[in-house]
Amino acid sequence: MSGRPGTPAGGAPGHGVAGRATGAVPPEVEVALVRLRPRARLPVYATEGAAGCDLVAALDEPVELAPGEFRLIPTGLAIALPPGYEAQVRPRSGLAARYGVTVLNAPGTIDADYRGEIGVVLINLGRAPFRVEPGDRIAQLVVAPVTRVRWREVDELPPTARGQGGFGSTGRR
Repeated sequence: MSGRPGTPAGGAPGHGVAGRATGAVPPEVEVALVRLRPRARLPVYATEGAAGCDLVAALDEPVELAPGEFRLIPTGLAIALPPGYEAQVRPRSGLAARYGVTVLNAPGTIDADYRGEIGVVLINLGRAPFRVEPGDRIAQLVVAPVTRVRWREVDELPPTARGQGGFGSTGRR
């Protein structure tokens, strides 16, 4: 039995045995938003369980990305995140899988003190030109809490079994 009220034995709040979801609704945070362009559309969660909401291209006319080309695509939106939060601009898996189109600086970070227009840097890594139409869903926006770090300089780091091994040092299988 768990020591915290509302926490089932063996799980976190809102979860059943082995961490399976029991229908608990994630917490909501209110974010102020301004439409800067007439074609701007509010971000929308595509499904009940979606972590990210879709960002839409607020274009006046289509934009074509040649293979290897990248471009900043406007969303027509500016937001005011509460202190202690960030928003990440992430690729849409369907665009990446079908066309090789992704977010170049993924994840793009929007800080709580940024008040400018949200732009999405799309790159076409595919073999064919890709056309971005006005109103296309081009990226996802995930809002999350931020942990601030207090750095402590030391003369030496504590040892671990891994040590300095990186970039594939743990193998492929």
